[in-house]
Amino acid sequence: MSPQFFIALIIGLAASAEDLWRRNISNWISLSALVAGFLWQAFERGWWGLPTAAGGAAAGFAVFLVFYLLGGMGGGDIKLMAGFGALLGASKLLEAAIFTAVLGAVLAIAVLATHAVRRAVGNKGLGTPRAIPYAPAIAAGVWLSLVPR
Repeated sequence: MSPQFFIALIIGLAASAEDLWRRNISNWISLSALVAGFLWQAFERGWWGLPTAAGGAAAGFAVFLVFYLLGGMGGGDIKLMAGFGALLGASKLLEAAIFTAVLGAVLAIAVLATHAVRRAVGNKGLGTPRAIPYAPAIAAGVWLSLVPR
């Protein structure tokens, strides 16, 4: 396991646990990802790692900002992806974003299907699911992007 994967694993587990438990991702988790990303990139590439981390953070923030503005994602999700963007760099971030989108779609379908089944068996008081914790999909997408092929 590479140190980069280990960093992503720890941050992803913390973000996922909090998002599942509280439906929130604390700023300290996203900030930890951002700082760790800048440190990792500087360690790996020297001074050239800093623009790599900055570009990845900006790309991660920008890509998910669109979904936030459309109302489909929370602010913690975009800050987390910015932190992971710093860790991955912009080139690897695209791969992580694709994995995240696919996993997020699977997660959304599973939540909606579970909700439909629960309503069908008599839980008529259920409203429409309002929020899906997206940190697990983000973390898993980042992890998959770091798996060597």
